[in-house]
Amino acid sequence: MSLVAPVIVHKISGEGLIESPDLLAVEEPLEIRLGFGPVADRQQRPVSVTMRTPGHDEELAMGFLFTEGIIQKPTDIVSCRHCVQDAHKEGNVLRVELHPDVVIDWSRLERNTFTSSSCGLCGKATIDAVMALTPGPIAGNFSVDPAILHALPERVRQTQRAFAYTGGIHAAALFDASGTLLIVREDIGRHNALDKLIGAAFWQNWLPMSEFGIFLSGRIGVELVQKSWRAGVPMLAAVGAPSSLAVQMAKEAHMTLAGFVRDSRFNLYCEPVRILSQISHE
Repeated sequence: MSLVAPVIVHKISGEGLIESPDLLAVEEPLEIRLGFGPVADRQQRPVSVTMRTPGHDEELAMGFLFTEGIIQKPTDIVSCRHCVQDAHKEGNVLRVELHPDVVIDWSRLERNTFTSSSCGLCGKATIDAVMALTPGPIAGNFSVDPAILHALPERVRQTQRAFAYTGGIHAAALFDASGTLLIVREDIGRHNALDKLIGAAFWQNWLPMSEFGIFLSGRIGVELVQKSWRAGVPMLAAVGAPSSLAVQMAKEAHMTLAGFVRDSRFNLYCEPVRILSQISHE
């Protein structure tokens, strides 16, 4: 399935009008189903429907299931593939077969009950719910020079094939202390792009990702800090701004949080010790 779709647009400039071909980011639903239970009594249950850009669907599913605490290691998964019996849905149904020994806590799949801004829970309740899924505050010696962060937006942009055509798609990138990009994933949804990245790292046995940072092409919502904390990421940087609850959660996680990373500047909201060189105060 393509990441982009062709369209004819009417372009207006001043008083002039021309018809022109253009490309849009594809948005399609993905239903994730789980196969679970003992060998003699296998069951199937849909667990999530998300609007995503097709591609790396298996990584999206694995990242989602890991960050929600349903799976812990690659061997928890027997298989992960699109459902052929639902061919009329054109590859938009993915079934993940879990090992018979995996015990599912279904309450953990109620992902938006504590991440929605309208859920009515306080920030403390939100953070407590996430902390129950993590091993605690993030430790480790990962650090980078400010120049590495300054260079990330352009480095990531150069890898964004779908963004180059559409201008309407998000990216999540995994980088090391030298600024090398190890994984880049794109999706129309910010959380989907991050799930794809975490799913790819999960399948390669790179978790916890204590020796890496993640760069995001948009703003930092609390759910993105939640997923990064679950994956053990010590540094989260983004082109956009963080929310107040995202900063609060990052502080609890001892995660370095950098926002407005663009135009050779950025703001640090917590754990600045992971930025190596001295930065002059103005």
